[in-house]
Amino acid sequence: MLAVLSPGQGSQKPGFLSPWLELPGARDRLTSWSALAGVDLVHLGTDADAEEIKDTARTQPLLVAAALLAAGELPLDRVDVVAGHSVGELGAAAAAGVLTPEDAIALAGVRGREMAAACALEPTGMSAVLGGDPDEVIATIEKHGLHAANRNGAGQVVAAGARDALAEFAAAPPAKARVISLAVAGAFHTPFMAPAETALAAVAKNTAVTDPARTLLSNLDGSAVASGREMLDRLVRQITAGVRWDLCMGTLKDLGVTAVIELPPAGTLAGLVKRELKGAGAPEIVTLNTPDDLPAARDLIARHATPQH
Repeated sequence: MLAVLSPGQGSQKPGFLSPWLELPGARDRLTSWSALAGVDLVHLGTDADAEEIKDTARTQPLLVAAALLAAGELPLDRVDVVAGHSVGELGAAAAAGVLTPEDAIALAGVRGREMAAACALEPTGMSAVLGGDPDEVIATIEKHGLHAANRNGAGQVVAAGARDALAEFAAAPPAKARVISLAVAGAFHTPFMAPAETALAAVAKNTAVTDPARTLLSNLDGSAVASGREMLDRLVRQITAGVRWDLCMGTLKDLGVTAVIELPPAGTLAGLVKRELKGAGAPEIVTLNTPDDLPAARDLIARHATPQH
């Protein structure tokens, strides 16, 4: 059984889309999607520096475009499971057939712009918490009036909220835990993003959906979602709700996934899967970062996808 994963914000690197533009039709697709996203995806994926692609309004549609560009080169009809981390869920929803690529890109453009605007309303941020007892980490985060914005598994939690509360939290961290401030614009996946959730909901209600053609996991609770409309509603709610990637990985294990392909820019989710699903039965992993990785990804699908009937 094979899963395809779509990464979220923070995984982007300058110039990471350059090799993909060599594929026939790739530049035309990105140019078309740029009009829907309201940003120049070709420039952002090739010439833009790290500072420019750190901007939430630009990063989010860029990541979804990268995932969809690569996914279009794979036999998705053979894929069993898809999941995405944060904004990567839009790429996953398109890979599952819930959204068209065009609608996924357009929604990513709205999501990025509105979350960037929400970040500007008050000083908020995020900090990674590495190690420590999981229950104690969550309790300490909540004691400081913060939110567990990401529970990534493998001993990684991200705390989010007001910057002064984050500073107090870092000064008195949970036992045996390390706190690292993240270079992000604000407290994603917390109630601070409520204006962005409202704005995306207004667009999403007029977006056509189809029920998933393959198993599609949700960040809200790691469950498989069978309804396209429910998945889109969850994508909207996810803006203010914590990302439960730990539960998604638990579901991958429960489903008996034996192989994983991470779409570009790949590496982050593959690393979490390696650390969490280790030992006997650990899935074989391909990180898809350039077109040179496509043969290995297609071979993995041929060897691990559930046989079609």
